[in-house]
Amino acid sequence: MSTRLNGAAIVAEGLWKRFGTTVALRGLDVEVPSGSVFGLLGPNGAGKTTLVRILSTLTRPDAGRARVDGLDVVKDAARLRYRIGLAGQYAAVDDTLTGRDNLVIFGRLSHLSRKVARARANELLESHALAHAADRPVHTYSGGMRRRLDLIASLIVVPPVLFLDEPTTGLDPRSRTQIWDTVRELAMTGTTVLLTTQYLEEADRLADRIAVIDMGRTVASGTPPELKATIGNRLDAVVADEAAIPAASEVLARLGDGEPHVDRAERRVSVSVADDAVTLTTAMYALDRAGVTAEDLALRRPTLDEVFFRLTDGSAPGSPSASPAVKDMV
Repeated sequence: MSTRLNGAAIVAEGLWKRFGTTVALRGLDVEVPSGSVFGLLGPNGAGKTTLVRILSTLTRPDAGRARVDGLDVVKDAARLRYRIGLAGQYAAVDDTLTGRDNLVIFGRLSHLSRKVARARANELLESHALAHAADRPVHTYSGGMRRRLDLIASLIVVPPVLFLDEPTTGLDPRSRTQIWDTVRELAMTGTTVLLTTQYLEEADRLADRIAVIDMGRTVASGTPPELKATIGNRLDAVVADEAAIPAASEVLARLGDGEPHVDRAERRVSVSVADDAVTLTTAMYALDRAGVTAEDLALRRPTLDEVFFRLTDGSAPGSPSASPAVKDMV
């Protein structure tokens, strides 16, 4: 059994990668606990796919080091390839072959006998609702079916570590849910899953821990609740009269943390507030004393979308402006 560092299945330290004049990774660090689903979030071009390619031995880093399942991604690359699975953004299956034949070939490449490979292919096709299309050429499959086939191809031999690079991009809600179920089942049986995704709901629902990367660096990491807690709750007040916005802003500035955000089109004033620091009764009383009539007043928990925008863009639509302290807290 491989030796893992501090119970981590994946450890990357100071990874750098350049492609010509473009710097994809800038000293990136990340640590993924064994047996967890780890979400990797970031805007396009943040370095997510480059990181996955390095961890899966497809690309060498220019500097830094990384270990996966106790093996160095450069020095032990040949051995490591037998201990990982990878489903990338684009299907790796052959369009001209049937679904069953594709899986048998993947099994043979993983050194399974033809009999065992065929049995494993049949098992996966049945368990992932593809048995009815097993003997059809892949070019007749829908997008969701192709993505499911591509995913189960990486599971012919269940790996200790599985990399999923945006596996549900472009899928309909039903197909996305089926892949989510597969990811959950893998984690329950001990496989470590590193998942990159553009869907924040996907990361929120699946990931035990999340790292947000931007410009090739890790800017935040933690559980979804921990990340949301860094920006606190949000107090929203929709005023009856646009002329009351300045007064409402003054009130919310006293109640909250930081400068209120104003959406004049919606007549909404919003501010971040610490947990349990403000109640709706307190806010309503303060607005009433200032002569402000609120059509709507609510305390809202932050979403992962707001965390993502704060960390990678400096603001979140419909929320207060980011505080410079946010990045320092995580």
